[in-house]
Amino acid sequence: MSGAPALRGLIVDYGGVLDVPGDGELLLGYARRAAAAGVRTALFSGAHAVPDDVAAAFGTVLLGAVRGARKPSPHAFAAAAAELELAAADCVVVDDLAACVRGAAAAGAVGVRHTGADSTLAELEVLLGVPAQG
Repeated sequence: MSGAPALRGLIVDYGGVLDVPGDGELLLGYARRAAAAGVRTALFSGAHAVPDDVAAAFGTVLLGAVRGARKPSPHAFAAAAAELELAAADCVVVDDLAACVRGAAAAGAVGVRHTGADSTLAELEVLLGVPAQG
């Protein structure tokens, strides 16, 4: 094993994460860099719609229920990972709600609770091996 991070998927919430002025732009830039580095990316939101420019930054967009499960159910996060053709254990989930981070962790994913772009990006850099700054 090369010592590179084992996580290969990034699943990000919209509300409270990507719609926060300043934070959203930084995290969208990170999602694009992660995708360019080979990380499979998904936007996963309970919203019915998200702005087109936000959706375009992700390889997969999942709105509402996925395979019949809704956040914060662990089944929803496992299904989101499956949409990326990954196991939940191969993914990091970024969400602002503690219940969703717990649901992601219960599914086997690494959960990152978003409280601000700086701390979230620092955690993602360690977990995914993609530099926080572009």
